[in-house]
Amino acid sequence: HKAHLLQYLQITSQIEYFMFFLTAFFASKVEHESKHCNGKGFHRPGSSAFDRVYTANQNCGHAYPTFLAVLWCAGLLCSQAPAAFAGLMYLFVRQKYFVGYLGERSQSTPGYLFGKRIILFLFLMSVAGILNYYLIFFFGSDIEIHIKTITSAVSPLLLIP
Repeated sequence: HKAHLLQYLQITSQIEYFMFFLTAFFASKVEHESKHCNGKGFHRPGSSAFDRVYTANQNCGHAYPTFLAVLWCAGLLCSQAPAAFAGLMYLFVRQKYFVGYLGERSQSTPGYLFGKRIILFLFLMSVAGILNYYLIFFFGSDIEIHIKTITSAVSPLLLIP
């Protein structure tokens, strides 16, 4: 079946997201900073450490649905292997972003920009797949092989910082 790599990657990302890193690691960091600040609510005026941890946790959680949507669209509409590779890269980048956010905010910038670049790559793969569909539908011209070649060649460039 065409989507095996994407299914495995989604399962991996959900395990990471819900059970391992984001829930256990990220939430424990939020809880630690919450207790450290001696307050009862989530709003801690003047607590930059708590604000950084809480904001990083929220940012990672808010970006996750977008990641899944473009991952599946890119993999199903364009090419599965480059989409899966970009998805794995995104999982590592998300962790780098969170850990960088715990330090100075400037340390999280490389992870943030890298993550944006991966999401853009997946989005462009989705657009290319949609364009190919319409080319087939209206003109009978299939450029899928060319798109797969280009995305396979470009995906390793995602490793360049």
